Amino acid sequence: WRLKLQISQELYSKAQKLDNIQLRSIIRSEKFKGQTSGLSKNYLQTNLIILDKKYALDFMIFCQRNPKACPLVGVTDVGDPFFRTLGNDVDVRSDVPSYNIYKNGKLFKLVNNIINLWNEDLVAFAIGCSFTFEHSLIKKGFRIDHIENNKVVPMYKTNIKNKVSGAFKDTMVVSMRIFKKNQVNEVIKICKSFHWAHGIPIHVGNPKEIGILDINNPEWGDKPKVLLEDEEYVFWACGVTPQNAILSSDIPFCISHTPGHMLITDVPEDADVPILQ
Repeated sequence: WRLKLQISQELYSKAQKLDNIQLRSIIRSEKFKGQTSGLSKNYLQTNLIILDKKYALDFMIFCQRNPKACPLVGVTDVGDPFFRTLGNDVDVRSDVPSYNIYKNGKLFKLVNNIINLWNEDLVAFAIGCSFTFEHSLIKKGFRIDHIENNKVVPMYKTNIKNKVSGAFKDTMVVSMRIFKKNQVNEVIKICKSFHWAHGIPIHVGNPKEIGILDINNPEWGDKPKVLLEDEEYVFWACGVTPQNAILSSDIPFCISHTPGHMLITDVPEDADVPILQ
């Protein structure tokens, strides 16, 4: 489950200098297929879930019941592949660097576009992503290992149970970052306003307290750096939570982003609340 689609540091560095529209353009052309943490400064990035319309209501209720992990910021009309409220020309079929295709609750394959898979019965959901607040942390001088080293943030299954809706259940997924112990309170303060991008951490400290037995073996993303004596593990609710729910379901077909490879929108990261229509 540790999916790693690395690109060169040179290409990643060039992508860091592009705005959101330029980034979507190179992603759509498949010239960029890497992880998106550290990219699109000042704009909201989102997780993506695409389902048949018959599961749409259950999934919306799942997001409503689990808002910390699944802050819903956009929904397409049935059969419409564009997020009309999240920007100009945001096409869910081609604007994500890598997609996961699930069949009968199992990961089937990874692809770089879903143009041939889209149909008139599908609905796409955009869920806020913690990559959004990372820019604010960096502006305040905090260092983030996976951005500095072109890695995918480590993500883990926990023992925190989701509130069930239809076929969607299982447990919360979290992303993890390491900060100095004396920085944690400031990190929490900065992230507090990003409630549509997971907000404040759900746990600080011992991973075993939330069911993570091996911190060096994330289910998604890359192995974290070694924790120093003056540092602390900090965990956020993660938008990969729906993918974990799908793995324990019998849903015949679902499409998502590949963890770490997000949809970039035109919504400013400092917006109070993205418009959901």
